[in-house]
Amino acid sequence: MANHAIFDRPMDAPVPKGFEQALFGMGCYWGVERLFWEQDGVWMTQVGFSGGSVPNPTYRQVCGGDTGHAEVVHIVYDPARISYEHLLKLFWENHDPTQGNRQGNDVGDQYRSVIMYYTDTQRAQAEASKTDYDNRLAVAGKKKITTEILPVSEFYPAQEIEHQQYLHKVPNGYCNMRGTGVEAAMPEGHELP
Repeated sequence: MANHAIFDRPMDAPVPKGFEQALFGMGCYWGVERLFWEQDGVWMTQVGFSGGSVPNPTYRQVCGGDTGHAEVVHIVYDPARISYEHLLKLFWENHDPTQGNRQGNDVGDQYRSVIMYYTDTQRAQAEASKTDYDNRLAVAGKKKITTEILPVSEFYPAQEIEHQQYLHKVPNGYCNMRGTGVEAAMPEGHELP
């Protein structure tokens, strides 16, 4: 496996002791990966696919719409430096979680909004944040959240190395991340800037 273009460590390196993992689908994974690699406390990011029925799919297979996979970003982070709640805040604010199987012009179930949890604590935090953000969207006159919250399933890194850290390699490349403009709750213990 190649080294991460920003962190310069093998992308298949074991998760360090005390670190945790997260898995998010927010539409096209290029911009999503950049959002998370820019966060202090994130140790590794990797784009790939999860939630479908075809093992180790290619990008072309997923784009064909028959694999059931979502484009996702796998994140390894140090919870002493960035909390899962903080990652959830970034998740809600940086895409539109009300669109079902699309993000803007990107249409298909590979672009669906999904949180895949590794632990019961993550599940509880994800569900609480979804309820809170749904309420905030309703107050703002927006539609209901369609985001799925599921137990983590097999993560298949994108085989095509050019997809990994794509927006580092192609700084002006395609990025379709658009939030709703509605702020999510600030995690406890975090001060507003």
